[in-house]
Amino acid sequence: MTGDESIAPSTARRLLAALARSQREGRLPSAVAGVTRGGRLVWTGGRGGAGGSTGGTSGGPGGAGPEPGPDTQYRIGSITKTMTAVAVLRLRDEGLLRLDDPVENHVRGLPFGDRSIGQLLAHESGLRAELPGDWWERVPGVGWAEFAQRLRADDVLYPAGRRFHYSNVGYAVLGEVVARLRGRAWFDALRDEVLVPLGMRRTTYFAEPGAARGWAVHPWADLVLPEPTEDSGAGAAAGQLWSTVADLGRFAGLLLGSASAGGILSPSSREEMAEVTGVDSGRSRRGYGLGVFSYEMPDGAVVIGHGGSMPGFVAGLFVEPAQDTGVVVLANATNGGSNDVAFEMLRIMREHEPFVGPAWKPLEKVDDEALALTGTWYWGPSGLGLRLTADGELVATGLGNPVRTGRFRRDADGEWIGREGYYAGEKLRAVRDAQGTVSSLDIGTFVFTRRPYDPSGPVPGGVDPEGWRPLY
Repeated sequence: MTGDESIAPSTARRLLAALARSQREGRLPSAVAGVTRGGRLVWTGGRGGAGGSTGGTSGGPGGAGPEPGPDTQYRIGSITKTMTAVAVLRLRDEGLLRLDDPVENHVRGLPFGDRSIGQLLAHESGLRAELPGDWWERVPGVGWAEFAQRLRADDVLYPAGRRFHYSNVGYAVLGEVVARLRGRAWFDALRDEVLVPLGMRRTTYFAEPGAARGWAVHPWADLVLPEPTEDSGAGAAAGQLWSTVADLGRFAGLLLGSASAGGILSPSSREEMAEVTGVDSGRSRRGYGLGVFSYEMPDGAVVIGHGGSMPGFVAGLFVEPAQDTGVVVLANATNGGSNDVAFEMLRIMREHEPFVGPAWKPLEKVDDEALALTGTWYWGPSGLGLRLTADGELVATGLGNPVRTGRFRRDADGEWIGREGYYAGEKLRAVRDAQGTVSSLDIGTFVFTRRPYDPSGPVPGGVDPEGWRPLY
């Protein structure tokens, strides 16, 4: 079905064909998907049968039960981590923690208390991947006290910040950080601060009646086996939740910065989530930020989001910011290609429903101070052009032999701060002469003057008094 007629029927057909192929070739008992544009669900489709309730009181194996729709619940596994990351970043935005805080500041007695909150978020803490004890996804979880007692010094596999190593343990700890700073259970805080404001009322800790049942599919026969759906206990913040295409479409709007998600997370924190800090050495096009993966597609498109899996379920939630598009794919099988079909759907939208984008508009008012910084500047012989945009940013572009480029934005104190690339976090400072005219720029101690090696500018090391000359 289509949730909105803003996409062409031919595009809807392509999306459904991609989902149908994934369900058929992946031997998924059921699969459901949705596509968002501009924070709205514009297409949904389902294949197969959801297989009855998780309690086993209705439906049967395989294709039994109704075809899934946008409100059918599935377990979403590690997409839960992205929601946990939002809860942690809200604490940071409120000044209740810093990303470089040692976790010991908030949860005492851990054998890796020196690891920082940011390292846990980015999977750079060096902690083991899985929770201690039996195969945690298939057995009842334990409470925090028992979980903490199970942790050992040898749960630390790598030095802090040394490499990306995916860790469910780290996100279990982050859930406890949220609980302690909010004074209530991790899920209660997440529900009240994120899920309810977004209208995600079908995103729950336990499955609700009518949720899809989880199945394992036999590798060599078209047979299925029911999978357990246990409470993860202290590990819940790493992969417990159940949700729907409709709800996760709303969460995609948060990742894309849609107006309907305003106020839940600061724009700077949302951008920071997508900034890659760790690179998965096993995958050349995959990196990790703070709670989300970042993928570079073969055609150069950049996609961010998270996959998820728990026994009986796979899930994918990915957005392409440049296209203002999100895709959600949910299925009830232990193994499946939810990420691949999500990427395929984003490609279909990119090629057949390209994002038009807003119309260009000029600045609403003149900013003389910012205008004085625009134009051509030189770092030695290398040229840089600074342009002031309607949203108040300075965009640096290379000229000739280009220097490092990027964007600068004023912070709350009026300082110009780099937003990307080499100059991310660095200050752009205007240097004025005795008459108050901007004579040069200082960007992280690099001096830019209006002329190449301007002898009247504060060029470190000085400029030869004879100036530019022929070589011979």
